[in-house]
Amino acid sequence: MLGRTNFTAAEIEHAKTTIDAQLKAYRAVADAAEINPNDEDLNAAVDDFNSVFFNNLALALDRFFVHRVRAVTGTDGNPLNELELICQSLMTNNGVFDTGTVIKYSQGASIVKLAPGDTIHLSVDDFTRLSAAAFIELDEKFGEKTSVDD
Repeated sequence: MLGRTNFTAAEIEHAKTTIDAQLKAYRAVADAAEINPNDEDLNAAVDDFNSVFFNNLALALDRFFVHRVRAVTGTDGNPLNELELICQSLMTNNGVFDTGTVIKYSQGASIVKLAPGDTIHLSVDDFTRLSAAAFIELDEKFGEKTSVDD
């Protein structure tokens, strides 16, 4: 597949809908665990599940837009590039965050605030912030542009 310089509004919306459905399913499980606060086994299982689930959800989100081109996303530490670094680290660096040499990552300006060398354990809050910022970036950089007639 060749690199893509745009995605349709329908493609972006489909990704949002899919990710939202996954978040809704997670919240149902988390809510069930909160109903049983004394069930230590259940709560431990939910805690263990969290980072596995949200790390994998980051991979799923990135996959929708995996063929985006660097010429459009740039090399700054924007949310899409942060997502890319997280996914690359999950896939090829045993889940240890690596910034590589292409993207100008700044921990202070990042969404998740990972430092190089951190083991990636995304939480619901981390993923929610990252995905929201990534969708804003997607809309700005790749969304369908409409021209206005003068």
